[in-house]
Formats: sequence, C-alpha cells, structure tokens
Amino acid sequence: MPRFENRTVVVTGGGGGIGAAVCKRLAAESAKVAVYDINLESAEKVAGEIRAAGGCAEAFQCDITDRTGVAAAVAATEQKLGPIDVLVNNAGWDVFKPFVKTEPGEWEKLIAINLVGALNMHHAILPGMIARKCGRIVNVASDAARVGSSGESVYSACKGGLVAFSKTIAREHARHGITVNVVCPGPTDTALLSGVAAGAANPEKLIEAFTRAIPLGRLGQPNDLAGAIAFLGSDDASFVTGQVLSVSGGLTMNG
Repeated sequence: MPRFENRTVVVTGGGGGIGAAVCKRLAAESAKVAVYDINLESAEKVAGEIRAAGGCAEAFQCDITDRTGVAAAVAATEQKLGPIDVLVNNAGWDVFKPFVKTEPGEWEKLIAINLVGALNMHHAILPGMIARKCGRIVNVASDAARVGSSGESVYSACKGGLVAFSKTIAREHARHGITVNVVCPGPTDTALLSGVAAGAANPEKLIEAFTRAIPLGRLGQPNDLAGAIAFLGSDDASFVTGQVLSVSGGLTMNG
C-alpha cells in the first residue's frame, strides 16, 4: 500500500522549489495534498500538475505569518480533504547580508516567515492531531541552523529556533503519537538560493564556492529533499522523533 494512502498532507511554500517537489512526491504515494502558498497562482499550478498526473491536490492561498489566515486555510483544507495527518513546514525566505548591514525591518520579516509562520501552522494543526492521537510533522530548517552561515545571521537564528522548537514539541506530544522531525537542506538549487546569491557581491562566484564545498560535487536538487521528507512524514519513521537530518551532499557532517 502506498505510504500516504488516505492521508491528508499540508505543505507550506508548496508553490515552488522544494515545496513543489514534496507535494508531487507525496501525491505520487497517494496523499491528498493541500498546496499552501502565499502566491495562489503558484499553488494552483502545482495542484493542477498533480491532478493531471492522476493525484489528489487542492491549492490554498495562505500567508503563514497571519494566524487568522492560517486558521481559515486549515478549516478549508479539512472541509475539502479531511483531517490533516501530516504537516510539512517548508515556506521560508532569506536575505544575504552581513548582520551589521541588515535593518530591523528585515529582521522582522525574516522572523515572521521563518519562525512565527511555523509556530502559526503548529498552533492551528496540532490540536486536531492531539485529539486523534496521531500525526507527523516535518519542519524544514537549514544547515545554517546547525553550523552557522556567513551573511545569514538572522535566518540562521530563526532556523536554529525552529530546530529547538521542534525538539520541544516532539517531547511534549510523543505521548499523543505525534512525531516531529527536522530536515536541514544544504545549498539547494531553488529560487531562494538564487535570491540569496543575488545579494552577494559576485553571485556566480558564491554559487561556485557552494558547489566546490560540497563533497558530492553538486548543489542539492528539490527532489533530494522530497525523499527525506517523505520518509520522516511516513510510518516508516514512526519510531523517529525529535531528530535533525542534514541533506547537504556531505557539506556538514557533524553529529
């Protein structure tokens, strides 16, 4: 039986990059996929591609920084697709600057999207999982949270906070049959990386440096993350919780 048959999955930032790859991977394993994105057109494109391939998906416009909007999206999802079994917090945003050149307005946006947004999603979805005594949550952080990353100070702080939050929620809700794990991408070929590189003095040299530093010799691809997230969101990982998995081509190898 496919691992996600009869299961409803929410993926934030599902309209592109890693999120789209995750949506398509889980749909291919028979999930009912709720594609959340602040850009409804992008979400609808991914949902349409899934349906065209024979899968089940619905698109939802969702600004994860808006708690009221998150609640409305969750209610609409459960009405259309049923109770939410799996949550993948993937949406993120970054700006590449030395800390002293950043501005408080940038901090606020980074914190709102990369940390508060995930808190909003947990707060809206966890009560249903608790009531049903089952659930899988996979939070997408970053290797920047584990080892630091020059030019990504506030982003790293947010993702580090997400790692710590995930471990705490994993402890609090293990008794409810809910697992919470974290996937940390290394440099991955997405629009987010392109945006980060655009803020560097020489974007091409930055991408080249990232690539040279990766032992496997290439940037990550969205599908590289989709497999890891599918594992942690499935019952294959039913005895795995509070863990942090780096998917970085060997860029970071510390325990």
